[in-house]
Amino acid sequence: MSAPETLAAGEAIVLRADADGVATLTLNRPRHYNALSEELLKAVIAALEAIEQDRSVRVVVMAANGPAFCAGHDLKQMRANPDQDYYRTLFALCSRMMLTLTRIPQPVIARVHGIATAAGCQLVAQCDLAVATESARFAVSGINFGLFCSTPSVALSRNVLRKQSMEMLLTGDFIDARTAQDYGLVNRVVSADRLDGEVKQLARRILDKSAVAVATGKRMFYKQLEMGMEAAYQYAAETMACNMMAADAGEGIDAFMQKRKPDWTHR
Repeated sequence: MSAPETLAAGEAIVLRADADGVATLTLNRPRHYNALSEELLKAVIAALEAIEQDRSVRVVVMAANGPAFCAGHDLKQMRANPDQDYYRTLFALCSRMMLTLTRIPQPVIARVHGIATAAGCQLVAQCDLAVATESARFAVSGINFGLFCSTPSVALSRNVLRKQSMEMLLTGDFIDARTAQDYGLVNRVVSADRLDGEVKQLARRILDKSAVAVATGKRMFYKQLEMGMEAAYQYAAETMACNMMAADAGEGIDAFMQKRKPDWTHR
């Protein structure tokens, strides 16, 4: 892995801050609207892979500095490398980063402000949950530059209904935050001054649950999506049977029957 890109002030292009079981990863290329350069993609992957092994982290928040959440790929960098093999490698790297978001056991919440375009919109769609400000806007705008947003369409079409996905992909038009919520792209829309509080509250709801159940459920959720219905039910039933053998499941059921708060043994 190449050395991470740094800003003039010496700050890393991905910042990590941990507090109370929540790791916040902040995209830190504000002057470039947090465009996903090759260096930024590698830095995010490295941060996520470190978090994957960190049992103290229960929830991840994906945030960004500056006026935008993420403006997609770094077009300037892409045009400076007009080689098909380079593009294959770059898009494979981006796909690896997106898949890592779903592979890690911790739920990932996108904290969205400003614009999220092309691969930036893909990033929002790929996170497990998303909270956006009322002024946030979303688009898969590659079509405006002669480039269909093929890789963003994978995440988008798994969150948004087909007709709405195709309209976004074929027109490149922006949608506002409320429309994104109606489409299923984000969970909640709040005023800018409530964004951090809403993200924290959502994270807290997850932190109150069993870490074993959350990790088991996240893994099962994404795997069953790729199966036929019969196979999905078989896999889900086996997952539940295994989950029932976990100490946390027994504690949770006992606590419910005894009308008390559960004391999770696996955190």
